[in-house]
Amino acid sequence: MSVNEKAAEIIGRLCALPVQNVPNLRALRWEYSKQLAKSSPRTILDLAFRLLDDPRLEFRFIAFELVCHHRGALARVGPKELLRLSRGLASWGDVDAFACYLSGPVWREGQVSDKLIHQWAASPDRWLRRTALVSTVPLNNKARGGQGNAVRTLEVCRALVKDRDDMVVKALSWALRELAKRDPGAVRTFLKENKSVLAARVLREVRNKLTTGLKNPRGRA
Repeated sequence: MSVNEKAAEIIGRLCALPVQNVPNLRALRWEYSKQLAKSSPRTILDLAFRLLDDPRLEFRFIAFELVCHHRGALARVGPKELLRLSRGLASWGDVDAFACYLSGPVWREGQVSDKLIHQWAASPDRWLRRTALVSTVPLNNKARGGQGNAVRTLEVCRALVKDRDDMVVKALSWALRELAKRDPGAVRTFLKENKSVLAARVLREVRNKLTTGLKNPRGRA
């Protein structure tokens, strides 16, 4: 079966799901990951590109996860592939899946340079700015393979301290809270140095994380 035929099959099955919730979608993705486990990295990447080019694919994380959960394919993602996979990011859900499954891990492993992430941080596109920040999460999140990297994380955070787009502000808080688990001292210093320009939400949530271990200890939204 060709890549185009396989993509059409996957899209067809996704559209036919009686309930399109995350557990059902992920179960289908897992089925295809097992089915395609012995496929070449190039085949998996081409399949992901084909899926993302199809306007019927409402749930883009399916393509991202197919690459992420194929060890050979993820290892083959470089700047060219990552830029192609990033096309069309237009929601927080798409961004967070892309950054946690793809851009963050390949950046952490040196497959793309800091320069690319910094370019996203400077982009006029709010979703790419959020992508830059969320890409720091896999640097620091133990469950995602992160060992901690304050320098690279704070370089991105520093570039966006004055940004007031809500999607970016929330991502900045997330990036700092994740780093706080690894290097609370670096985060405290960052807050002190930038308290006059950071959004109130970031200051509140990150300080809460540092002092209580929770973002909103009193259940504030």
